Parts: sequence; C-alpha cells; structure tokens
Amino acid sequence: MDVALGMYYGLYLSAAGATAQGQKVEVLSNNLANVDTVGFKRELAILESRDSEAIERQLALRGSRGLSDIGGGTGQNETATDFHVGTIRPTGNPLDMALETPNSFFVVQQGQEKLLTRAGNFQLSSAGELQTRQGDTVLASDGSPITLDSRLPWELLPGGFISQAGDVRELGLVQANQLSGLEKVGQNYFSATENNTTPVPTEERRVSNGYEERSGVNPMEEMVELIAAQRAYETSTRMIQNHDSMTSSLISRMLRV
Repeated sequence: MDVALGMYYGLYLSAAGATAQGQKVEVLSNNLANVDTVGFKRELAILESRDSEAIERQLALRGSRGLSDIGGGTGQNETATDFHVGTIRPTGNPLDMALETPNSFFVVQQGQEKLLTRAGNFQLSSAGELQTRQGDTVLASDGSPITLDSRLPWELLPGGFISQAGDVRELGLVQANQLSGLEKVGQNYFSATENNTTPVPTEERRVSNGYEERSGVNPMEEMVELIAAQRAYETSTRMIQNHDSMTSSLISRMLRV
C-alpha cells in the first residue's frame, strides 16, 4: 500500500511540474509575440518549490527528513514585470515619444478609466487629439485631452511640455510608488490605484520626441528559456506516463494475486 501511495505522490509531483512549466511556456510565448510591440514590458514567470502538504498544513516540520518532508513539487508562484527601459531608437516621426526613466508612464483615458502606458507611438485624431494607437486620449497633467492643430508647427520642450502657437501644455506623466502594484490590463496598458501614483518629479521628466522605446523582450533569451521550459514540460509528462504505466502494472499484479 505504501508503494502505491508513493507512486501516486510521484504522479502528483510530475503533474505539478508539468503545470508549472506549461504556465511558464505561456508567459514566454506571450513575450515573444510582443517582441515588436512598442514599450512592451516582458513578464517573468516565478517558479518555486513547494513544501509537502503536511508541512503546509503545519502537521510536520521542514527538515525533519521524514516521509512528510519529501517536498511538494514545483508551482508558479506569480508573474512579475521587468520594467527596464527598452532600446530607444529614432523614428523621425515627431508624434513618437520615448520616456527615458524606467518608472515613468504616460496617462491615457480609456472610457471612464485612466490607464498608464510606456508606449509613446502616438497619433492625431481627425479632431487633433493626441491619441495612442488604440485610439485612447493622451492626457495633460491637469487631466484634460491634448489637442494640436495639424496645420501649425509645434515642438516638445524639455520636461515634457508641448508648445504650439504660444500655448504650452504639460504632458501627464506619473510614476508608481510601487511598481509591483501595477496590473497589466491588456493593450500595453497598466492600471494603478490612485494612491500608488504620483507626478513624475521635474528632474525626471525626460521625454524625447522622434524616438520610440522598443519592446523589452530579447528574442534570443526568450527563445532559449522557451526551449528549456518545453523540454522540462515534456520530461514531466513522460514521468506522468511512466507513473501511470507502473500503477497499471501494480494493479494487474494485485488482481492476479
């Protein structure tokens, strides 16, 4: 009976490993799919070893070296976002803007919600509103839309000020008090609670126009990690098959007896 329980425990460990590696493959695949997305921040799959169920339920002590201290396999604890600044490259398009500091974000309006983004490849609407590629409004520091007359010249002044025909508007730039508190909500946007953002200090308001921040994904590194995760997944699934085969063989022998 102890043999059967041990085999089933091994099956569960292998299944946990396969699940964790499968989740990591999904994260890496999404990173690779966004290798050309302006301002994209890669996700990191955080895997950790689990204690046995007995230890998690405080029925045994870690390090006891007994049957209850053999480990509980591997699981994905969480995903974390890598906020390092991507490569900044010139585009020649004055509507493209790049933030040079890692903890700085443009503020955009999507419906009734204000969201944050690092993607500064902006465009003008037919009404002259500065918008993201998704058609959401880029906001000034006072929370109002930024509008430009496409027929008149304009320039981006140091500190993120947009000047046109004597009118100067300040880009809405905020920073997160805790980057870990930002939540990805799709379309290259982040959401943040109101008390987790503050205006970017004057000395850190470094914005360049005619440039864009490339994706933070290194395709070679992601591909190497993806191959390793796929192999680990395949190893776990083979272990599941082996456990299943051994269990079937054990049951057959027991029935013959």
